[in-house]
Amino acid sequence: MNIFKSHKIIGAGFVNRYYSTKRLTNVQKDSFSVSPDLHYILIGSILGDLHINKQRDNSRFMFKQSLDKKEYIYHLFELFSSYSNMEAPKHHKYFDKRTNKVYTSIVFNTYSLPCFNYYHELFYVNGVKIIPKNIGELLTAKSLAYWAMDDGHKKDKNFVLSTNSYTLSEVELLIKVLKKNFDLNCTSQEGIKDQYRIYIKLDSMDKFRSLVTPHFHSSMLYKLAVKSN
Repeated sequence: MNIFKSHKIIGAGFVNRYYSTKRLTNVQKDSFSVSPDLHYILIGSILGDLHINKQRDNSRFMFKQSLDKKEYIYHLFELFSSYSNMEAPKHHKYFDKRTNKVYTSIVFNTYSLPCFNYYHELFYVNGVKIIPKNIGELLTAKSLAYWAMDDGHKKDKNFVLSTNSYTLSEVELLIKVLKKNFDLNCTSQEGIKDQYRIYIKLDSMDKFRSLVTPHFHSSMLYKLAVKSN
C-alpha cells in the first residue's frame, strides 16, 4: 500500500512524496537506478561516514549524522527519500562509555536494492571499507564537497579530511588523486598510531573553496569559514 504524506524538510518547506509501507517486490527493486548527480554525491559520502550494509542479495545505505548536523542530514534525506520507506530521519540516543555522556544522532536507511550493490562491491572487501584503485576516475568536485561536508573540518588555516579508517597506502593514493584531479597540495599526518588524516595545505585552500563551495549545503559553509546568505 502506498501512503501519501506531507512532511517538512528543513530548508525546503513542505514536501509531498509517496512511500511504501510494504516490502518491495523484486520487480520494483529492479526498477531503481542511481542518477549521475546522486552517484557523485554517493562517492563523496562513502569516502566519509556513509555505511553500506549488504543483506542477502542487495545492499542498503545507512546515513548517520550528529544532532548538530540536523539540517545537513535532512538535506540528504530529501535527496534520497525516494529510496527509503521512512517518513523522516529518526533520532537515536546512545551512551558513550569513553566520555560517560549520552549523545543523539539522526539516522535514516534506504531500501536494500540491486543498484546499490555496485557501491558495496567497489568500497568493501570482506566487510571492511577500502579505497578503490580507480578512485581517481570517480572523484569529482561535487564528490569532494560531500566528502568534506560529511567527514571534514577546518583546522587553523588548513582543511582536514578524516581518513583515520584507511591504510597509509590508501591515504597516499587519495592525496595523489587530489593533486591530479584538482591540483590540490595535501599531506598526511598521523594522529593515533596507524591512523592518518589528510591536510589540504594553506596554498591550496582558495582553490579548494572555489571547487566545493558551489556544492556545499548552506548549513555546512561554516566548515569553509564562508558565511551563508
